[in-house]
Amino acid sequence: MTNRNRQNQNQHWHEHYQNPQYRRITINQAMAIALERVPGQVVKAELDYDDGMLVYEIDVRTAEGHKYEVKIDANTGAVLRVKLD
Repeated sequence: MTNRNRQNQNQHWHEHYQNPQYRRITINQAMAIALERVPGQVVKAELDYDDGMLVYEIDVRTAEGHKYEVKIDANTGAVLRVKLD
């Protein structure tokens, strides 16, 4: 890999929405916030760019077997939506 290609790749990562510099809370913090709202077990957690903002989408399965999707603002940690899947 040439030095120029490496610079381009680094610049892409630097500007990529999943770069940690663009969020204030970690995925572990987001999972904890989701579990406070919907007690159960996290079955899926991902960072996404949705409607112009970074959000964590956390899927939680309750003890009763219901699955909820909890969307959390990756900058503030605010719960944006809780939806029964």
